Amino acid sequence: MKTVTVRGVTLGEGAPKICVPFVGRNEAELLNEVANVADLDFDIIEWRVDHFEDVDKTDKVKAVAEKLRAELGETPILFTFRSHKEGGVRDFADADYFALNEAMIETGLVDLVDVELFMGDAGVKVVVAKANAHNVKVVMCNHDFDATPAKEEIVKRLCMMQDLGADVCKIAVMPTSSDDVLTLLSATNEMYKEHAKCPLVTMSMGGTGMISRLSGEIFGSAMTFGAATKASAPGQVPVGELRQVLDLLHRSL
Repeated sequence: MKTVTVRGVTLGEGAPKICVPFVGRNEAELLNEVANVADLDFDIIEWRVDHFEDVDKTDKVKAVAEKLRAELGETPILFTFRSHKEGGVRDFADADYFALNEAMIETGLVDLVDVELFMGDAGVKVVVAKANAHNVKVVMCNHDFDATPAKEEIVKRLCMMQDLGADVCKIAVMPTSSDDVLTLLSATNEMYKEHAKCPLVTMSMGGTGMISRLSGEIFGSAMTFGAATKASAPGQVPVGELRQVLDLLHRSL
């Protein structure tokens, strides 16, 4: 399985890397989030730009990205517009979604870009090609906030992401029982051992699924999301506690 390295951070080896979401609604809130993580031990920042109140103004998005890049130095930035149908905070036309992602890829200000699997193969392939041309890594993803699909379906979706050219394959599902958590972990383990050509990121959301955010090194998930101040999805663990658990598990393996 290939690893993926951005600004010295390698996904797919060692303990899962910690990604912290930024959900500020404006420049001031985002820069405040930079200040809040200054003393935290994490690896990657995810800018959840669907929370940004001027996300429909690409020039303003670029301007803030420049400031974040300057403030964050060599910390990798994952640029994410989460669609409303997959848990994001606002609607956005598909054409605008693709145009925004392509514009940000071209800037060179972000290191990874989030692309949703079910946005349509044609548009997804264009973004993947653009990202490849500009040395930006694609985190392809799918989210189910209502249920946990069968193990076979989870593996199928992760394989679809690989086939579409993902550099990292990500899926997040909602459990309704402990059995659902086991389904997600079993699917991750099977994908990692039998099919994976690139790093995987998987999680079972909410309190019931929290164990999946901690045990990635055992089952094959290469990154986990930790909250600095405000979580971007249910079940995220505070960064400091998350690092302690990941380090403890890593030392025991």
